[in-house]
Amino acid sequence: MAITLQDPKVSTVLDRMYDEAKNQMSRLRDMRGDLDRPMTAQERADAMSEFYIPVTPEAGRLLYSLVRATRPTTVVEFGMSFGISAVYLAAAVRDNGAGRVVTTELNATKIAAAKQTFADTGLADVITVLEGDALSTLAGLDGPVEFVLLDGWKDLYLPVIELLEPRMSTGALVVADNTSAADT
Repeated sequence: MAITLQDPKVSTVLDRMYDEAKNQMSRLRDMRGDLDRPMTAQERADAMSEFYIPVTPEAGRLLYSLVRATRPTTVVEFGMSFGISAVYLAAAVRDNGAGRVVTTELNATKIAAAKQTFADTGLADVITVLEGDALSTLAGLDGPVEFVLLDGWKDLYLPVIELLEPRMSTGALVVADNTSAADT
């Protein structure tokens, strides 16, 4: 059985991305006070345009396992950032032999970088990137949706789920990352 996460193209890219994220942590911590003011989702996305905000490797492997186990045909991710979690989701979809990942992102810098990552890992063919405000871009999504990862701005989790709910299959799995973390 093929395990896409073990493919050197995928594992090397994930290792590089995690190294970059680790190297950014002190700068990100230094910015926290600057991000406390009220901002629109676009302003927050632009303020965070150079920062990885990844799922942990353990959370990534859990996402991979959940998608492998539940075998969804449509996986929706709210909050792509640079695409680390999308890589885990797409690897599982690939290993399942069918399905797609639909992911959303506001920031143009992150979109361009993530698309390059998806091409570099060979997973671009199973990932659709919806560019712009998720509440607009996901409104036109075809159902059924069987798996949702909420990993964007926390104040938008409920509106995103309410938007997707009519398209969600009975028994759809919803995973929310960093629910106790402050929005930054």
